[in-house]
Amino acid sequence: MLRLLLALAPADALLLLAPRRLASRRAGLASMTLEISPPDGFVWGVNLDEGSPPPPPPPPSAALLFDCDGVLVETEELHRVAYNMAFEEFGLQIAGAPVVWSKEYYSFLANTVGGGKPKMRYHFTGLGAPQGARTHQDTAKVWPAPTARGGAVPADEAAGMALVDELQDFKTECYKQLVTKAGPRPGVLALMDSAIAAPGIAVGICSASTRGGFEKVVDAVVGQERLAKLDVVIAGDDVSRKKPHPEIYNVAAQRLGLSSADCVVVEDSIVGLRAAKAANMRCVITYTPETQAEDFYAEGADAKLLDFSSGVEVGALFSPEGAVLPELLPGVRDPRP
Repeated sequence: MLRLLLALAPADALLLLAPRRLASRRAGLASMTLEISPPDGFVWGVNLDEGSPPPPPPPPSAALLFDCDGVLVETEELHRVAYNMAFEEFGLQIAGAPVVWSKEYYSFLANTVGGGKPKMRYHFTGLGAPQGARTHQDTAKVWPAPTARGGAVPADEAAGMALVDELQDFKTECYKQLVTKAGPRPGVLALMDSAIAAPGIAVGICSASTRGGFEKVVDAVVGQERLAKLDVVIAGDDVSRKKPHPEIYNVAAQRLGLSSADCVVVEDSIVGLRAAKAANMRCVITYTPETQAEDFYAEGADAKLLDFSSGVEVGALFSPEGAVLPELLPGVRDPRP
């Protein structure tokens, strides 16, 4: 409940209420207005009781947004293994041969199509890749027979996508078991902590993974205490269009009340880089052994490096005033060709 304090004091010593009206609304209670006319020389102030929440912090001036898989933790190989576990469980076969994704082919998929279901749809139909994307000889372009689930080849895309849904559900459960043993990439959590501690810098995670698998990663690697300090967390289920579409980053900026020019994204793949640049955001790439051969600078990356093991802190990305620096990671990033 609000307490009114009556005091003889200079006008700037208390929160003045003009014209002496106090309106109070609390959750679940009706609005109440008090009309008070104090004697001359008195001013009214408001003091919240000890149980009142502190005032909200000022809005952020910039944001650092992390992808999850490949950025916070090297999980791409775990994803590949989990997909192959699902394919084996369902007995997937094409022309009598089992469906298996090799490391080389999965690297191609990871740099071509964002999201698990879109990857499978692309593999089985050849559809869903960005215009002008590279092709691969291992892309099946035909629906498989789930020999351990009745064996009927999907008759159309609707039936095929129903199979993809089942595969994705099983794959997610396999991935949850595998990812509990994963550790963070070098230096990434130190950078995240540096940004969390910096005044005016919002911090978030924007992952194309389904929430089931994503939550296992952030619980195991980021931790609940650190996760509670983040300003925005978005999983692939929260948006309708997957990377390389910029929707996930546009939504993050909108929730934070920031323009795209005030956001820096950390990604690890061409797909993620394209999503960030399509959102008109700056982008740092921490590549992996699977993605290091990609020409990230040609695709618009503002900086690329293997990881943050050199001790990168938020000051290498943002000014003390909270503005995105014109040049990101000078002296740390890989040289441009």
